[in-house]
Amino acid sequence: MATDAAHDKDRRLAAQLAAQLDPATTALLTVECQRGVVGEDSALPELADVARASGTLERIARLTAAAHVAGVQVLHAVAERRSDGRGASRNARLFRAAERLPVRQLTGSDAVRVADPLAVADEDLVVRRLHGLSPLAGTDVDPLLRNMGVRTLVVTGVSANVAIPNAVFDAVNLGYSAVVPADAIAGVPADYTPAIVRHTLALVATVTTADAVIGCWRTPSDESDGAALHRDVLPGQ
Repeated sequence: MATDAAHDKDRRLAAQLAAQLDPATTALLTVECQRGVVGEDSALPELADVARASGTLERIARLTAAAHVAGVQVLHAVAERRSDGRGASRNARLFRAAERLPVRQLTGSDAVRVADPLAVADEDLVVRRLHGLSPLAGTDVDPLLRNMGVRTLVVTGVSANVAIPNAVFDAVNLGYSAVVPADAIAGVPADYTPAIVRHTLALVATVTTADAVIGCWRTPSDESDGAALHRDVLPGQ
């Protein structure tokens, strides 16, 4: 009986997630998945190492590919600055420290290109910001999403320390439903990510896995080949 109840709960969760992730009203956001942040020549090597070694970048690449096939709008949020620093924020230690890093996220440089293994399709939108901490606040992301009828935002990328919580909170404050595949975000140290997911992001977003999101976007023929929806989980659950 307990097993049957658990299976029923799993089916309900899967159905709810599938409805929330309707490709027509969903967008996938990748946050700071750029070469100067998560690439081999990162300004933040510890973060880049965690994102790669954990498989986070590979899962984001899989999510991006699945979104392209399903017709889900993909937006890549890139953080950069002008070479003269004009308009950049300096009101936090993080910004001032970034000015001293050996790799700078300069407009037009290789550092602000979307990193491998993510593929950028012609229909993707790349939104760049010169200031602040959030991919949404003070950028074009919100009006672009509204113009496309998006109601659900799937948030992926780095870092779980700063930009990801900003993105989730801003999305919720703007009226979107936020979905966070917990295995498609990364921060430092590595054990910080499951803590912030469990104790903070899970309070305001639907927490799930990359495979569960991909499963929602598969066609019936894909599902007949063995794809399955996964239960929403928190890391360590």
